[in-house]
Parts: sequence; structure tokens; C-alpha cells
Amino acid sequence: MKKIKKIIGILLVLVLIVLTGAVIVFRNEIRSLASLKKIDDYGMYQMTYYGDYGLDELLQQGFSSDKELEDFIMDRLTHGIPVNVDVTGGGCTAFVYTDEKGDTIYGRNFDFAYSPSLQVYTYPQNAYASVSTVNLGFAGYGEDSLPDTVLNSFLTLAAPYLTFDGMNEKGVAISSLAVPEYDVGNQGKIMVNTSVIMRLVLDKAANVDEAIELMKQYDIYFSGEIPCHFLLADCSGKSVIIEYYDGGLQVVEPVQECQVATNFIAYHDLNIGEGYSEFDRYDMAMNTILKSNCNLSEQEAMELLAEVGVMDGETDKLQWSVVYNLSECSGQIFAHRKMENAVKFELK
Repeated sequence: MKKIKKIIGILLVLVLIVLTGAVIVFRNEIRSLASLKKIDDYGMYQMTYYGDYGLDELLQQGFSSDKELEDFIMDRLTHGIPVNVDVTGGGCTAFVYTDEKGDTIYGRNFDFAYSPSLQVYTYPQNAYASVSTVNLGFAGYGEDSLPDTVLNSFLTLAAPYLTFDGMNEKGVAISSLAVPEYDVGNQGKIMVNTSVIMRLVLDKAANVDEAIELMKQYDIYFSGEIPCHFLLADCSGKSVIIEYYDGGLQVVEPVQECQVATNFIAYHDLNIGEGYSEFDRYDMAMNTILKSNCNLSEQEAMELLAEVGVMDGETDKLQWSVVYNLSECSGQIFAHRKMENAVKFELK
């Protein structure tokens, strides 16, 4: 009997050692998943990502396919759990203006099929803190499979590389919007994709000019073979649309006191659209902002986002809306046109 007790005691010690080692090795992952919380029953979550997600390593080696990015995420972030990365744009609307108080307000809709979302906070060493929105549908989640349990939450660890829009602590914001055409003219530089180029901007750019120079250092491919352009802005009020057209990266400056982006090529006033309400949404957003003399309140900006959200027949395509105050590094986010459930946030 004493021998059996001794063996059991040794086994318990070994189990404790293994568990202690696992907690030490995966402490950041455990902290990240422990911070995950639902903020809207439509399928909207918040999480703080703890630890290093290896951006510098990824940028150094680059990748030219979603499969290569999936392998990196599986090796570095999800520790062997497969993740299906398919980051695409949708029928989105984004705008930016500076109000009478001098605050730069950046609004963005994501219109798509049902998409649970995650607002993820990152605090990387030697880079800028940021808050960004992730479409969890492109990490494998859906209406019947949400990260509501510990066992079903591990794929949220891929969030830093599934960026769709975001703002960093310097007041720089960026979002992606689908467009029908592109001409990247890749020049043999290190290649990254749609979402990682936005992660690069959020982590490393202190203003629009720095963001443009960073983006120029990389070639790009578009995940899911869906070309996108980007609305980029900073707290000074400067904004541009970045498009990949006519052989490379093109910078489209605003022609009004505000700037609006939807789903058409704006470069050289080509206005090449998808034929899916993109010009109507552009006109509505631009006219509303200009009519207010660029002085919409955050609440009015939210109302505008809800108004221009895409309806496809009786199907509501608006998945989430977010308003970033780039001057105060704060904002509000809500799911599926439910402004009454808007959650305020602040990047600290």
C-alpha cells in the first residue's frame, strides 16, 4: 500500500510539473483567451492579445500565399491548431473628417455575409499599441460555431493577422475596402497580404506619411483574390486612399474637406465600381458630412454609418460599424446596425 501511495504521489508531482510548465510556456495565450468576452449577442467580442505575435519575423521572411500565412500562424500563434485565413473585403464604406473641435473622426462599416467580429487590443514591445477589428468568419467561426467556450476559442489567437480596420496609439487609422480591379506591378520586394500590411501600419506608423513609406517597402497580394484599397488617416486630419493600380502603389489625396471611400477605384477619377451601390453610398456619406460643415458628432457619425449600411433585398449586410476618434484615441463600436448597444472604448 505504501508503495502504491508513493507511485501515485510521484505521478501527481509529474503531472503538476507538466501543468506548471504548460502554464509558463503558454501564459500569454492563456491570458489572452481569459480576456475574451462577448459584447453583443450578434457575435461581437473583445480581447486583449498578450505577448509577441512575431510581426518582425513575418515581415523579414514574407509570404506569397494564404497557405504560408496560415502555416506561420499555426506555428507561432495557435500552436498547431489549423486556421483557415481568407481575408477579403466587402461592400464597405469609410470616411474621415475633422470637426470644429479639431478632433479627427474616422468611421467605417463592414458589409458582408454574417460575420462574427472581434475587437482586439495589442501592446507589442518596441511598437505602437492598437485596437483593431477582426472578422472571425475568416478564422473559421460562424453562427453555429462561436468562441463562447474555452475549447472553441483558440482560433481567436490568430486575430493580430486578421485585421480589417484599426487605430493605433498615435492616432493612425486604416481600413480595407474591396474594389473590382488592381494592378500591383510587384517589384521583387518582400511580399505580404491585405491584412498584414494593415498590421504593419498599426504597429509601426506614427502618421500618414510614415504609413505610406512603410507600405511602399513591400509588395502585396490580395487574400481571397479580392483586391482592396485602404483609407488611411491620422490625428492631424491628413488622409489618403491607397490603391494598387497602374503598376504600383498610388496615393489618392482628398478633394474636399473630408474623404470618403467605398468600393470603386478613385485613382485619377477613374471611378471603376462594382455596380453595387458604391456610388450612392459615397454620395450619401460625402453630402451628409459636407452639409454639416464637417461637424458631425460621434453619434451622428454612427447614424450615418447605419444609414449607408448595405441592404441586399431583405438581407441586412451590415456586420459592424466603428467610429474612431483619432485625436482622443477612443471610439464606439456596434454590431448589425444596433446603435443602442454601442460599446465605448479607449486605447490606453
